[in-house]
Amino acid sequence: MTRMMDDTTPPPPASAPKPPRWRRWAVEMGIFVTIFVAVQAWMTRDVPAGPAPDFATVAADGGPLSLAAWRAAHPGQAVGVYFWADWCPICTAQQGTIDGVQADHPVLTVAMQSGGAAAVAKVLADRALDWSTAIDADGRIAQSYGLRGVPAFVIVDAAGEIRSVSLGYTIGWGLRARLWWAGLSS
Repeated sequence: MTRMMDDTTPPPPASAPKPPRWRRWAVEMGIFVTIFVAVQAWMTRDVPAGPAPDFATVAADGGPLSLAAWRAAHPGQAVGVYFWADWCPICTAQQGTIDGVQADHPVLTVAMQSGGAAAVAKVLADRALDWSTAIDADGRIAQSYGLRGVPAFVIVDAAGEIRSVSLGYTIGWGLRARLWWAGLSS
């Protein structure tokens, strides 16, 4: 038997309206940003706060090079210290960004575990990179900064304090903005 609806039967409940699309996108973007910030914080958990660890090593051109001397050559400016390796494909993808940033701001690069000065100089020449590069053949400089991987970009303000650290591929405008901000706050 089929039952017929009479006029006293309430209509079925209407489904709840969907939230606007922009609200869903905002929530998803918020989740993405939160995850990104959490991952960056976890990856930089061993980076020291305060003064940037100084180092003295040989440069890719064979001469002596130290962070203190590099900073002294750029007085009153925030500087970038870019850690990279010749065997790192993300570092290779990042080369153009670093070239662009160093056209506007002082950037000292550190070749981590990429061989001695001659080997790094050959890589720089083969890739047509005109970078001031410190040699970190055994990874001790990167270790003093608490870095566990490359690429990494450390921003040091004019007072020698670490202001920002990023690991992995980083876009140029983000690096420029952080260097600019570090220059203002010192």
